[in-house]
Amino acid sequence: MNGLNINELTVGQKASFSKTITETDVYLFAGVSGDINPAHVNEEYSKNTFFKGRIVHGMLSASLISAVIGMQLPGPGTIYSSQTLKFTAPVRFGDTITANAEVAEILTEKNRVILKTYCTNQDGVVVMTGEAVVLPPK
Repeated sequence: MNGLNINELTVGQKASFSKTITETDVYLFAGVSGDINPAHVNEEYSKNTFFKGRIVHGMLSASLISAVIGMQLPGPGTIYSSQTLKFTAPVRFGDTITANAEVAEILTEKNRVILKTYCTNQDGVVVMTGEAVVLPPK
């Protein structure tokens, strides 16, 4: 199973992946990453923060971009080279996050693709923006 190679990609091509983030997802991510910040895992503590309740790890939301890149655009066999991120709104437990990737530039001679990446919640609020550089399969 191989994803799209450099010659099968076009500027403007898009793909997305959606997932509802559960409390279990947050606790599993905290365990795997070691990030047990009380802003994510302690309801009593987080009630007194700027966000007035627990929020999902920014990197958990951003990791959904990896599903788009690794499984759809360009897909299996793609190597992630870099990713920039800007978190623009909090993600709450129960939010449905849609991760999006769009081909912004194709560098054929270097076998590199630049993707515009962003995540939105169920209300269409952009919660993260960024740019990825990937190497599609040959």
